Amino acid sequence: MNTRQRVSAFFVMSLASASCFLYAGKATAADDQYAQAAHVYDTYCVQCHGINRDGKGLNTKDMSVQPRDHSDPKGMADIPDDELHKAIKEGGLSVNKSVLMPAWGNVLTDEEIKEMVVYLRHVCQCGPK
Repeated sequence: MNTRQRVSAFFVMSLASASCFLYAGKATAADDQYAQAAHVYDTYCVQCHGINRDGKGLNTKDMSVQPRDHSDPKGMADIPDDELHKAIKEGGLSVNKSVLMPAWGNVLTDEEIKEMVVYLRHVCQCGPK
């Protein structure tokens, strides 16, 4: 094995180790009632709404309308749960918000969307509406 191959192998092993470490951290959250919704959020929402759920995701740099800050209790408290559900299921335009918010109704089940609404209330610490 030449030096380049050893470096490549080391890099792959390092990534695998890091992935196992991160996955182990997620596995302990399996008992958490929000774990599944947090995973869905990390899969579909974090690109725009951000890892901190603050509306500062990677995709926001060139957006004319910035995504909602889900961590803002004041901003989130005014939104009824059924409006959050509709926005997730049918997209932002369905609730007179940004056309950039996609409809997730063909990707997520109604139950997953309900769990997401509960999770968003947990994130903003503003309770159901």
